[in-house]
Amino acid sequence: MLIAKELPLRWYRARIQSEDGTFQIDKMGAPPKRRSSNGRANPAGIPYLYLGSLPKTAVAEVRPHTGEIACVATFDIPEIKAVDLRNPRELVSPFILEDARQIAQLRADLPFLERLGEELTRPVQPSGAAIDYIPSQYLCEFIKKKGFDGVVYRSSVSEGINLALFDPNQAIGGEVVIYNVERVSVQVAAQIS
Repeated sequence: MLIAKELPLRWYRARIQSEDGTFQIDKMGAPPKRRSSNGRANPAGIPYLYLGSLPKTAVAEVRPHTGEIACVATFDIPEIKAVDLRNPRELVSPFILEDARQIAQLRADLPFLERLGEELTRPVQPSGAAIDYIPSQYLCEFIKKKGFDGVVYRSSVSEGINLALFDPNQAIGGEVVIYNVERVSVQVAAQIS
């Protein structure tokens, strides 16, 4: 597997402010089991903590509307063992392996690892999430069973990166900062039929 190296120690999680006001840090973690819906890495009922490497990334990931207010919490995460799916071809080196069969297997696994990274990054419509997330959820459960703490992947809506942390208790909550969503940008491309 591709072990993420030199990850930030500080990560961010955003929630759109409700009518009840600003969320306090105790409400900024992963949702409780009963409210945990299907996510890119987790099936419903199994809460993972989704974090962004930048406040802007965390806010973009919750898909805000212009004029909304985002509560952004800091979370410090001590050193963890995470699978890095941002760019497997750049991270894999045959020199770390001793056996020719391991090198061959590594080469065979690269397309699979790239595909998983793409699945975690690919935008999914909320109406299809329950079905569309099944492949990445299954693979993340496999990674979790192999003893990893989370999965790092590219953000599809920001220049930052994301972390799906399997055990939310590994994150230490800090402060909550309020951000005004001043503008949401949309980029379109015509489909050729």
